[in-house]
Amino acid sequence: MKDVKVLGPGCARCKTLAEMVQQSADQAGIAIKLEKIDDMATIVGYGVMSTPGLVIDGKLVHAGGLPDAKKIAGWLQDGPAT
Repeated sequence: MKDVKVLGPGCARCKTLAEMVQQSADQAGIAIKLEKIDDMATIVGYGVMSTPGLVIDGKLVHAGGLPDAKKIAGWLQDGPAT
């Protein structure tokens, strides 16, 4: 099971990103634990200065704006790049 966190204050883009991640996981048959983080100290602790941010298995993979759905699917399937 992948541990996925969407970092952001709860804005429309943050909600959209959470929906995109869940949809990508469902389509690929990947089990995820999706958590929405809205605590600014925690968000900044990940190094995110522009939301939404996306963390997969403890690694920040995206920050600021909405990533392409294909990128999300790749991150979920292959794991975050090291």
